[in-house]
Amino acid sequence: MNRAWGNFAQRRKGATVSSIVRPGLVSFAVSLFLCVFDAPLREVAAQTQTQAPPPPPSPVVPTWSPVELIESLGVSHGFAEYVVLPAIQFAVLLAAILTAVAYLVYLERKVAAFIQARLGPMRVGPVGLLQPLADGLKLLAKEDLVPQGADRLVFLFAPVIAITAALGLLVLVPFGAAWGTVTDINIGLLFLLAVASVGVFGIVLAGWASNSKYALMGAMRSSAQLVSYEVAVGMALIGPLLFARSLSMQEIVEAQRFTGLWFVVLQPLAFAIYFIGSLAETNRAPFDLPEAESELVAGFHVEYSGFRWAIFFMAEYTNIIITSAIAVTVFLGGWSFPGLETAVSWIAGTDPSTPLYSVVFTLATLGVFTVKVALLIYVVMWIRWTLPRYRYDQLMDLGWKWLIPVSLANILITALAFLLAMRPDQGGVFGLLEVTKNGLWIGWTGTAWFIAVNIATFTVAAWLLKKLNRTSWTTDIDALRRAEAQKRAGRLATATERGAR
Repeated sequence: MNRAWGNFAQRRKGATVSSIVRPGLVSFAVSLFLCVFDAPLREVAAQTQTQAPPPPPSPVVPTWSPVELIESLGVSHGFAEYVVLPAIQFAVLLAAILTAVAYLVYLERKVAAFIQARLGPMRVGPVGLLQPLADGLKLLAKEDLVPQGADRLVFLFAPVIAITAALGLLVLVPFGAAWGTVTDINIGLLFLLAVASVGVFGIVLAGWASNSKYALMGAMRSSAQLVSYEVAVGMALIGPLLFARSLSMQEIVEAQRFTGLWFVVLQPLAFAIYFIGSLAETNRAPFDLPEAESELVAGFHVEYSGFRWAIFFMAEYTNIIITSAIAVTVFLGGWSFPGLETAVSWIAGTDPSTPLYSVVFTLATLGVFTVKVALLIYVVMWIRWTLPRYRYDQLMDLGWKWLIPVSLANILITALAFLLAMRPDQGGVFGLLEVTKNGLWIGWTGTAWFIAVNIATFTVAAWLLKKLNRTSWTTDIDALRRAEAQKRAGRLATATERGAR
């Protein structure tokens, strides 16, 4: 028994039995304290609690819809609401997104040129604004090649899977208030995460069907990368959902409007985890290992040419828009902005039932959402042209040894802090937040409480993980090789000792 404890304690250099047992004892002591003193704490908090300010009224939402205009043309209400209007919305949205994707390529080339002190595209059109059109025509005119020995059907169908999975998610993104969103379902966020995972099948099938070792290696990297970081991304979103109390994308935005706080203020650690994970999920630098040109020529799409090659890039930039839109919706208030209702009332009056108010308010929310997403996409591009690419072992270590443990700690500590912050008559202790029928009401004291909890979570988790992951954060390859050689020597010595017995 003593030998087993000793071997367990010496797995890490400098580790002892007491250093391993002590954190468990501390956790047990804290849990025992909360169980024993739960009732006295509730009583003291109830006696000392000050009267909280009343929650604000529910925000104003326009009630007029284009369905009324379509009905005036002789179309039945059900057909107008569930067929005609969604078809028009999706057509407009599809045209806007495809145009945006084309110009995101132009924008990225301009951002790269700005960072590298160049001009970027300048020849086609004024300041190069027609460059996306020229690129599209060039790719359409190029020959569509299929490699010898490739699985032709799968090879041709793989780009369709990638772009379909990306474009199909657009209908659930709340680009604006009221009729600014195509549809909203009660499990919208869960559905988005589930369908977004299908896109990796296009990448894997493309690499498998190409009959190329470079393409296959890029496809395998992509699947492993998605599995590693999708877990962290999903768990990072649980923290804000504790405050939103809904999976509906529109209700998440409305919860932030009612609370008066963007959830990034209450959950900055979750936002950082989500943002890093979304970079890895979309194969963006510094996590673009599936298409690392220094190792795999071009990765999973190395054998593609012409417009099928362009489809993969369309899917990538569409996914960037969707991941940025989810971040804006869940963490940055979505289409809401402080003072937006006041600005709209100056232009269109205060009656939400008028067509003018509905049109102005919806267009204003569309503009706010677009600006937020554009700023986040600019940060994504900025990171690509600033940070070097990770090694593959660093990529896996960051996902499994850092982001996932921190996201788990964030869930547990946020849930405990949320429970303690609730009013005593609602099952809490300190009375820093109140659960109402319209959402959560959190004062400045409650906001400071959750910010302090996030800072403490990050500090303790970073310190503990740095102790546990002694080698996963270093960039000294020689030191890593020496450490691996020492581990192999230790394992060989152990095997020799057992064989001698």
